[in-house]
Amino acid sequence: MALLDIAVAGCGPAGLAAAVLLARDGHRVTIFERFDTPHAVGSGLMLQPTGLAVLRALGLDATVIASGAKIAHLSGQAGARKVLDVHYAALGRRAAFGVGIHRASLFGVLHDAAIAEAITIETGRPLRVTELTGSKRRLLFADGSRSAPFDLVVDALGTRTPLAPPTGHALAYGALWANLDWPDDAGFRTDTLAQRYRRASVMAGVLPVGTPPGVSRPQAAFFWSLRVDRLDAWRTAGLDAWKAEVAALWPATRPLLEQIDTADRLTFAAYAHRTLAAPAEPGMIHIGDAWHSASPQLGQGANMALLDAYALALGLRAYPQVDAAIAHAVGLRRRHVRLYQAMTAAFTPVYQSDSRVLPVVRDLLVGPLSKLWPGTWIQAAMVSGLIGQPLGRLGLGSMP
Repeated sequence: MALLDIAVAGCGPAGLAAAVLLARDGHRVTIFERFDTPHAVGSGLMLQPTGLAVLRALGLDATVIASGAKIAHLSGQAGARKVLDVHYAALGRRAAFGVGIHRASLFGVLHDAAIAEAITIETGRPLRVTELTGSKRRLLFADGSRSAPFDLVVDALGTRTPLAPPTGHALAYGALWANLDWPDDAGFRTDTLAQRYRRASVMAGVLPVGTPPGVSRPQAAFFWSLRVDRLDAWRTAGLDAWKAEVAALWPATRPLLEQIDTADRLTFAAYAHRTLAAPAEPGMIHIGDAWHSASPQLGQGANMALLDAYALALGLRAYPQVDAAIAHAVGLRRRHVRLYQAMTAAFTPVYQSDSRVLPVVRDLLVGPLSKLWPGTWIQAAMVSGLIGQPLGRLGLGSMP
């Protein structure tokens, strides 16, 4: 295997995981990060068996699991009717579970691993474009400066990457997020992602995320679905009106709502659905959300990014030529990416849309059918990311 000079653009899960994997293979890796101090952006996320398999290959799974909360069950109700009831145990493997984790916790574990590998991280370096010079690429920064030439550029800059052509579309719904102290006496289970719905236009959720860095007690990631074009109206109506609406839908959330004393405790996240037709270019590969982004309905974003990073490492181990290596990496991941992009696009309107028909179908048919085999297995396999057998294609086994 030829040892390469590799630039990784972005210090999120995709970029850090790729950098650690490639540095351990002997490549000379430099990470370029736009922030002056690298840090996580966002609230909680779900690590699935797919992402955990990559973290196991990195030797980081135990630390990550200890930093988060093991999730055995996903539960959703519309009124008194249970319409989501997913148990990882339906997969038939005792080790099957997800992990609710704060993004800062996952970032901390991966960032520490990058530091341990002595990977150079250049901060305060927002990128504008790259330029191809012969077989190598240079990075062009917002301040007009240029980098040294690299054999490979790994674009892990996320949905709004400036290194890829625009594609896809913004989604109508986003979500308000808050990190809050876990409400011990509210009746929430520490092994369950719980959600409540009113039709498909209103959704609330509570995800256990363990104890993030710098926090003394376990946390919950609380989220509330909201149309992007209604954000200003939400601000105008005021916090008390919103709290009353949430409490009316889900009275058990009151201990969480009491902690939200200002709108600044809530962060709004907008989502986009996009898939690059050509994630590999001469001397450059786009991974994670820079290649494929979607709504968080199936909770696959970080997991897909980790799988992409691992596929890239495999490609570079298998082929000495950079372009052949990254084409191989894309080939290892393309089928799984297409499958989950299609499934997410299909399921998002069921849980986040203005449709009045789809939630009726969900409540009357999907919920009851999901309690019967093989529906129990299909739902568990879907949320775990295992449909399409992505781990087998990467030599990670069928289940962590």
